[in-house]
Amino acid sequence: MSDSATILLVDDEPSIRESVQAYLEYSGDLTVKVASNATDAWQVLEKTIPDVIISDIMMPEVDGYEFLEKLRNDSRFEGIPVIFLTARGMTSDRIKGYHSGCDAYLPKPFDPEELEAIVKNLLERRKTNEKTATDSVKLEEIAQEIRELKQQLGQQQNTLITTPPPIKIDLTPREQSVLDLVAEGLMNKEIAARLETSVRNVEKYVSRLFSKTGTNSRTELVRFALKHGLTE
Repeated sequence: MSDSATILLVDDEPSIRESVQAYLEYSGDLTVKVASNATDAWQVLEKTIPDVIISDIMMPEVDGYEFLEKLRNDSRFEGIPVIFLTARGMTSDRIKGYHSGCDAYLPKPFDPEELEAIVKNLLERRKTNEKTATDSVKLEEIAQEIRELKQQLGQQQNTLITTPPPIKIDLTPREQSVLDLVAEGLMNKEIAARLETSVRNVEKYVSRLFSKTGTNSRTELVRFALKHGLTE
């Protein structure tokens, strides 16, 4: 894992805090913040938002379940993966932990190598989820831009006395279908599902459309197609 990540370890046993911190920081790509109880952990959270939280369950005053509930009810921390690290190993305790919203449950005594594997797995999963969410936002922005463009062009055409004659570009039936769906604001994955083909094939058709129309983006393609009567 190339990117550095921050871990918050909450445990009231000094030996556990020291050993886990030393082990996880050994590789150099993890930084471990430590706290002896939930109250101290919250003070750390106010200053640093970690990538993963490892928390004991049996702690004085505020136990792990209460700490996790507070995390899940705070928009700043609700998405942080949480690993329960505890001496409790009963099935009922694990079930309660998962129902409380923890992402992994590792009973003591545990293998530090297993803990490290769980931590890195959660980090990779979170990175993937964040990338997917970012890509979805970008795709929706493109779709919205295309919808607005179609609306603007429609308004302009209603105010013009004359419009340029349609330009003749030879498109295959499948290219025409892809162009029409792009103009609707659909993304490649949605087009593939609609046409019952692969995303890779859709990408090829879109590339051909760029080449045939001399455009470089979906927005330019839709603008060109609407202007020259290639789609409605």
